Amino acid sequence: MADNGFEPIIITYCCYWCSYTGADLAGTSRLQYPHNIRIIRVQCSGMVHPNLVIDALTNGADGVLMCGCHEGDCHYREGNLRAKARADAISLMLEDFNLEPERYRLEWVSASEGPRFAQVVTEMVEQVKKVGPSPYK
Repeated sequence: MADNGFEPIIITYCCYWCSYTGADLAGTSRLQYPHNIRIIRVQCSGMVHPNLVIDALTNGADGVLMCGCHEGDCHYREGNLRAKARADAISLMLEDFNLEPERYRLEWVSASEGPRFAQVVTEMVEQVKKVGPSPYK
């Protein structure tokens, strides 16, 4: 599918301790990445309930990117493992709402990985451009 100028809106949940700091590092390092994301800082990726992801996607967001601490590095011990377990539930919910699995992505980004954050965002934007606008817009 050609993007025909389509610019997706991607809600990006970033954990306070790692991913949000990685996003900040990308910005302060002046790394280039698409402007399509809207960052929501959360204490832990494990705190984001699957309903929040589905609500974002059914209320106009074209994609949701979840970024958390690397496995074993969570400041809340196992919060990111909860996020990983919830990703399976989110996949099933995407099917229920007739949404493509490419609209959701879970990634681990540490505070020192500004370049990785920029790369993940770029990949996510390209991925969502391929599937097109949300059918819920």
